[in-house]
Amino acid sequence: MTRLETAEEFHARVAAATDDEGRLPVAIELMPGWDIFPFELDDLRIKPLEPMLDEEPTRRGEDPAECQCRGPQTPEQQAQVVWSNERWRLKLLDMRLPVAMILQPRDHHDLADLPDDLASEMGRLMVAITAGIEELPSVGRCHVGRYGDGSAHLHPFFFGRPARMPQLRGSTLLDWEENLPEVPEDVRRANAAHVASRLVEKVGGDGPAWEA
Repeated sequence: MTRLETAEEFHARVAAATDDEGRLPVAIELMPGWDIFPFELDDLRIKPLEPMLDEEPTRRGEDPAECQCRGPQTPEQQAQVVWSNERWRLKLLDMRLPVAMILQPRDHHDLADLPDDLASEMGRLMVAITAGIEELPSVGRCHVGRYGDGSAHLHPFFFGRPARMPQLRGSTLLDWEENLPEVPEDVRRANAAHVASRLVEKVGGDGPAWEA
């Protein structure tokens, strides 16, 4: 059986590729050379490589008893909810895109321990959410992401990539997002309500309170 590489071995290989300041070379021929890269390359440098941690950082909700899903939702959290049923919540994020959302199971699960019934349902929900977002006239594509480095509670993201703005396509969308102007609240809510209405049509559940 092939031996699996350790984290220390991976880090050592990366460190061996750095210069005297601990910096990796900028791979100009790769992403920085793409037409979607949002920054000019003059004086662009990669930060020095940091040493390894002794262990992975603790995420919010590693102890299920301390996760936000176990306590009552605050009014602010409830106001984020765009769509829900007895097992899931879809929340609107305050981002500078036509629409940005996260999907969360009501019970405490991460992706690796999601029960089969919820995993199957999540697949249907992801398809319906994506379809609803891509119907918006200001959206060219829906990007879907899962990172999980901050919270132990599953929360896949859905980002509406603005239509006909090719510089914003692909994996650099979020680098652009922080520098875009804010989207008016009424526009964000109208876009979110459209996505929620499509979910209600396809899978049931309840739409946002402001549409009640």
